[in-house]
Amino acid sequence: MDAEPGTAGLPPGYPRECEQEVTLHDGRRVRIRPILPSDAPELGEAIKTADADTLHRRFLGAPPRVTPALLAHLTVVDYVRRFALVAIDTVTGRGVAVARYEPAGEGVAEIAVAVRPTWRRVGLGTALILCLAKAAAERGIHSFSASYLAENRPVAALVEDADGLGRQVIKQGIAEFSLALVPQRPAKHPGDGAAASA
Repeated sequence: MDAEPGTAGLPPGYPRECEQEVTLHDGRRVRIRPILPSDAPELGEAIKTADADTLHRRFLGAPPRVTPALLAHLTVVDYVRRFALVAIDTVTGRGVAVARYEPAGEGVAEIAVAVRPTWRRVGLGTALILCLAKAAAERGIHSFSASYLAENRPVAALVEDADGLGRQVIKQGIAEFSLALVPQRPAKHPGDGAAASA
């Protein structure tokens, strides 16, 4: 995943405002940016070389076969109904995590996050979900949903970080989580009129 996309050749609607650099709990830095079609080869390699536990957790069972069609589906998004972010190690320029949402109903999106094992428990998953939630709320999505294995401790920890704002139901080892998003208002600029009423 390229660390810094150039201005030329960006897909239509690419939201530069969603690019940011984040310092994690252990001091490492990542650049978070929207996914690009050019991320496909590295994403495919990441799926092929991921450990079995990561794949089992991410896909709730066996992973899909990596094909050009799958990689196109994962990396070609409209940045509105379908949106994905990648996290890039600022030292190596390699991708270390990906988070996405896909439509799951009117105003509802299903989210998924995958983080390389050596980048877990340092706040990266939480940072990605917060960035994704902000982008989603700005695009009219009012809630996130997710399905994950109830035994998946990293995801369970993310759910706990939601501070009771979400709702979780566990059935037959699969946890279903839903989270209402805070509507985003346009930023107020100096010199604007009176503040908008709440």
